[in-house]
Amino acid sequence: DWSPLQGKHVILWPDHDKAGQDYVDALSKKLPTIPTLNLASLSRVMIPKDKPESWDAADAFEEGLDIGAFLKEHRVCITPLSSNQKKNKLSASKLSQMLADTSVPPDDLIGPRILTPGGLLVLGGAPKVGKTDIMLSWLMHMAAGLPFLGMIPSKPLKIFYLQTEIMYPYLKERVETLGFDPNFLPLVGENLVMTPQSHFVLNEEGVDCVYETVSQFFDPKGLDILVIDPLRNVYDAGKSGSENDNTAMLAFLRDRVERLRSLMNPHMGIILTHHTKKVTKTMLEEDPFQALSGAASLRSFYTTGMLLFRADEKQSVRQLMFELRNGKSIEVKFVDKINNQWGEIDMNSERLVRKEYGEKLDAERLRRHDVILQVIFEEAKKGKLYTPTQFCQAFENYGGLGAKQTIQSRLNVLATKGYIKFNKDTRHKKIERSKYGMMCVEGMEMPIGEEMDLETGEMIPILQPLLPTHFKESQSGAILPVENPEVWVYLDDILSQQYGW
Repeated sequence: DWSPLQGKHVILWPDHDKAGQDYVDALSKKLPTIPTLNLASLSRVMIPKDKPESWDAADAFEEGLDIGAFLKEHRVCITPLSSNQKKNKLSASKLSQMLADTSVPPDDLIGPRILTPGGLLVLGGAPKVGKTDIMLSWLMHMAAGLPFLGMIPSKPLKIFYLQTEIMYPYLKERVETLGFDPNFLPLVGENLVMTPQSHFVLNEEGVDCVYETVSQFFDPKGLDILVIDPLRNVYDAGKSGSENDNTAMLAFLRDRVERLRSLMNPHMGIILTHHTKKVTKTMLEEDPFQALSGAASLRSFYTTGMLLFRADEKQSVRQLMFELRNGKSIEVKFVDKINNQWGEIDMNSERLVRKEYGEKLDAERLRRHDVILQVIFEEAKKGKLYTPTQFCQAFENYGGLGAKQTIQSRLNVLATKGYIKFNKDTRHKKIERSKYGMMCVEGMEMPIGEEMDLETGEMIPILQPLLPTHFKESQSGAILPVENPEVWVYLDDILSQQYGW
């Protein structure tokens, strides 16, 4: 007979043992389903792990605990209001009251209005576009309280990252290759918890499982962000149907995702990664977010949509698009991963107009055809230049390049075809006298100093192009001055045009 609980604020306080936990789990599911009770609220006590076996409310009184303070710290809300109360009363304000209200909105979890308290963000993208990779870097910055691609956390955030695709050793490997600032790693190490690959469904039992797992690392009430990556892997299709079914998707978001928020922290932000259907050119121009599977329900439910899109599979640059419900619109960002770090590319600046960027991407594709070209390019960014002889000595048997003679032969071929040219300007402090000079490849840059990044406060290198002064003539093999150092012509392209290769 549950009638004495009618209309009451009910707190479930279990014994600190399996029987007590099982009973509270059963009650937390049963009581909200009894419509005649019309509970004012329902919550449960989370017993501290340092308490002895079978410790209960009576023990708390005997120990002289401040029960009010204890409940305030260890009580978790399950059902804030009964379903009847929700139906019978809505929150409303007169316009006069609203205009007279001098309060300000709460601080964004991630600004500007990217993720607001109690908000839901969906990051969408096609398979293999890099959602998980950019997510890892993003979350590490948020856990450290550092900005990332113009997104600014309010503080170092406590984050639980429920990812289900990458096995532990490879997840660890990805994190290690991100090149994250080691000064902030201790803070990130405490604030970011990640799961390895798992076969997991976010059904009723799954909700409880997530809650219990989070509780092992954080006070759930203090968790700032819960991330689920990807939504498809945990989607509970048993009762509802396909994720493309908008009604089913809405039920899942309400009954599973929001249920997790109510169990933990009502102000917690939630981030979901989700796949998209193929984005057509027309869709990209008109409404790219319609490409999300179950878009109608997702877009009606989320506070922020983000879309990671690669227009050209041959290029590494991606577009990052935003759809905000609570903030000003954000322009599309062009992002790329350079030296294992994600960064924003200014496609409209004087230094990097679209034409120049396209040429750099073309040069990058050419370099990828040969390890040697890529090594020369990357070493220059570190301020290291090589003559052919120095290169053969330094990189013998590196990355499968082989012995010195093998490398020398390949350098000769690349120079003959125009992929490698030379800088013999002895006025440059990095240039040494040699028969050929220092090797150059297209798009090559060298550091000439440092400047402060106004967004992060970090010192970043100032890069300057290093242009060739000489090239190897393909017929005679002579080293001749270049006419225009900014123009690169490759023998392979000439032969292709002449003979249709």
